Amino acid sequence: MSETSEELPEEERELYEHYRVVVDKKQSALRVDKFLVNRFEGVSRNRIQNAAKAQCIRCNDLPVKSNYKIKPEDIITLLLPHPPRDTEIFPEDIPLDIVYEDNSLLIVNKNPDMVVHPGFNNYTGTLLHALLFHFQESGQEETRPLLVHRIDKDTSGLMVVCKEEYAQTYLAKQFFEHSLERRYVALVWGDVKEDEGLVEGFLGRAKKDRRMVDVYSTEEEGKFARTHYRVLERFGWVTLIECRLETGRTHQIRAHMKYLGHPLFSDEMYGGCSIVKGDPTTKFKQFVQNCFKIMPRQALHAKTIGFIHPETKKEMRFDSELPEDFLAVIDKWRRYMESKKR
Repeated sequence: MSETSEELPEEERELYEHYRVVVDKKQSALRVDKFLVNRFEGVSRNRIQNAAKAQCIRCNDLPVKSNYKIKPEDIITLLLPHPPRDTEIFPEDIPLDIVYEDNSLLIVNKNPDMVVHPGFNNYTGTLLHALLFHFQESGQEETRPLLVHRIDKDTSGLMVVCKEEYAQTYLAKQFFEHSLERRYVALVWGDVKEDEGLVEGFLGRAKKDRRMVDVYSTEEEGKFARTHYRVLERFGWVTLIECRLETGRTHQIRAHMKYLGHPLFSDEMYGGCSIVKGDPTTKFKQFVQNCFKIMPRQALHAKTIGFIHPETKKEMRFDSELPEDFLAVIDKWRRYMESKKR
């Protein structure tokens, strides 16, 4: 299921997202039924209106009538009670960095530009497509990848993928009990005041932009989340930190660090793609823009994962190196700060 469907109320979780459209910034006011008819070939206006009556057309996750006037940057989704045929997964020959594999599970080091599973505008080229090809090529034709967690498209790092239901259930229990070890490395804006700290609160969909997550003060507004962090290296205007998750909520680190006033470097959605801290000079602005070009994604890497193996019951722990774009940006910041000392 998509992240959107997991946030729906219990009685709505049998609906599947078939279409998701982000309205253009220059879009003029237009009825949502007309907008969708113009957008999708072969779909009648009557069918769109019936979907609206059944509360299957959503704007920013809320049901709307067919005469709703769309606004720039609205997120329009169409939900239906059956899975979309577009998400049928076929093997695709896509390179994978598999760091461990046995009969129960595998650990993959995900590239930052890879989507984990099919969704709107990402029906091919996902991690699941690549894993099916890997299974096929390694004589495991009957094996299907089973997910117990996900990593955002533009986040790199380690993921565990199960091969059979018992392993999936066993690991899902560890996720539920927060007994796994998960450590991320992030580059954030600003000079983080404390060497170590804790962020906690209730994470729920942001009211102004439903694609984002905000930190709230009560459980009625979100799900409890807790992140521990510690400073690894300081670069004056940005800080390299390690984050240890106790919970695993959508966008948890990204939302928590923004809440602290330290959005992730190059994180467009959470305000990290502008100059948050630094010298108001042309030279500094150009330096930061060059960093953004090297790493046009949030500076976040899932570095470590540890868990109890479902079959052997032994503790397993895997660690990964930072990818090239992350290392390159860190190196640029080191050299920049060294040049300022001269």
